[in-house]
Amino acid sequence: MKYRKLGQTGLDVSVLSYGASSLGSVFREINETEGVKTVHAAIDQGINLIDVSPYYGLTKAETVLGKALVDIPRDKYILSTKAGRFGENNFDFSKKRIIKSLEESLQRLGTDYVDILYLHDIEFGSYRQVMEEGIPALEELKRQGKIRFLGVSGLPLIIFEKVLRKVDLDVILSYCHYSLNDTSLLSLLPLLNEKNVGLVNASPLSMGLLNSRDVANWHPADKEIQQLCMQAAKFCEAQGEDLAKLAIQYATRNESIPTTLVSTASVKNITKNIKWTEEPINEDLLKQVLDILQPIHNRTWQSGNTEWNH
Repeated sequence: MKYRKLGQTGLDVSVLSYGASSLGSVFREINETEGVKTVHAAIDQGINLIDVSPYYGLTKAETVLGKALVDIPRDKYILSTKAGRFGENNFDFSKKRIIKSLEESLQRLGTDYVDILYLHDIEFGSYRQVMEEGIPALEELKRQGKIRFLGVSGLPLIIFEKVLRKVDLDVILSYCHYSLNDTSLLSLLPLLNEKNVGLVNASPLSMGLLNSRDVANWHPADKEIQQLCMQAAKFCEAQGEDLAKLAIQYATRNESIPTTLVSTASVKNITKNIKWTEEPINEDLLKQVLDILQPIHNRTWQSGNTEWNH
């Protein structure tokens, strides 16, 4: 496993990191024992960053992760969780709720601190509450030593620009913007470098678009995006290749992207994902797949409140 520096945090993070959302049965109903074994398999094979949120499985992911981590020395992993999103349409970025949320997370996770705490999907909150209460809550928790680093997460890239113009963050978590079909995250790198902000990239498969399985019916991508991603998957299959493998290799090979989160509750899958990052990418296949996806390159979808778009 390769490791890269995460901004100015002093943390060296594995290029592939573990997203624990699967432990909350958000993609399919999971076997808890298998979930626990998957976390152990990830750590045993060199993954050192684990990300979760109380929103995943409505606290189930944190609870299962807590069981997985109970016997593992605390210095063996870097742990991040989130606060502010508590349900499909349940957002609260008030200072009081963020502080209480972390206390609840620490109990479920069986630890007295997390390495990183993010405000979760801030584009659904009010800009004012995020800036006047949410961020100050994180700053207070950092002073108290309950978190080591603070950040925000969300989909639209503009949210990071808006926040970073006003406050200092240690890390941001961006998803669906550095993958085969969308590399718009690169446009943010100059600002992140200028501000010394660490970057965590999530969802290299674009929430399931970049594999050969049927896309979930809740997926927000338009029909053309879905069709071209499926076409790319079928093209790879015809060559005896796997689009998911290409997608993970593509995301993890860029030195400017410190780490990429993948989520699975299967030992077999996490082991496969880790091995993929260690194999050389098929350059010819990559070129052909990028050609197929070119018409939808950097096309995204609406997320959150319109007030963040100005």
